[in-house]
Amino acid sequence: MDANMGAKDRLIRVAVALVMMGLALGNLIGPWGWIGIIPLVSAALGWCPIYMLAGLSTRGV
Repeated sequence: MDANMGAKDRLIRVAVALVMMGLALGNLIGPWGWIGIIPLVSAALGWCPIYMLAGLSTRGV
């Protein structure tokens, strides 16, 4: 499992995930906000299975 995400991509995913989970915690968007765990985990791992399937990478050379 090679990393396929760059630093900017990871930072954006963490920000989006925290916003989604914060809104869910505040009960503003309901339990769907907890789906933000997925981008948070992928950012922590530096690996995205969708990128792998599509043959994409945002990681620099």
